[in-house]
Amino acid sequence: MRTRDLTLGLSALLGGSGVLHLVRPHTYDWLVPPELGPARPWVTGSGVAELGTAALLAVPATRRAGGWAAAALLAAFVPAHLHTFRVVRGRPVPMAVAVARLPLQVPMVLAALRVARGR
Repeated sequence: MRTRDLTLGLSALLGGSGVLHLVRPHTYDWLVPPELGPARPWVTGSGVAELGTAALLAVPATRRAGGWAAAALLAAFVPAHLHTFRVVRGRPVPMAVAVARLPLQVPMVLAALRVARGR
């Protein structure tokens, strides 16, 4: 896949997710591990970070920085993905979704690193 396509895809994905974090934060509150404290500041902060990262990816002059930011952000979301397993324990369909979702972080981080390296 071409780097340009990866960049557009990551930017759209992060931008869309960032908007949803800000418009419908209750959708994400349950994903924040309770050890981190109140969920809403984390949800709002991650939404803003996603929008900022999407903007960095969208501008050629900041694209590589956006790639590094996207890789870091996507890696930072792994604890929330792992927390999902605790929340959905005993519920087969949500568990299947959680199991399928976690490995998707790997190709997204790899795509972000490819953008960051300018390849």
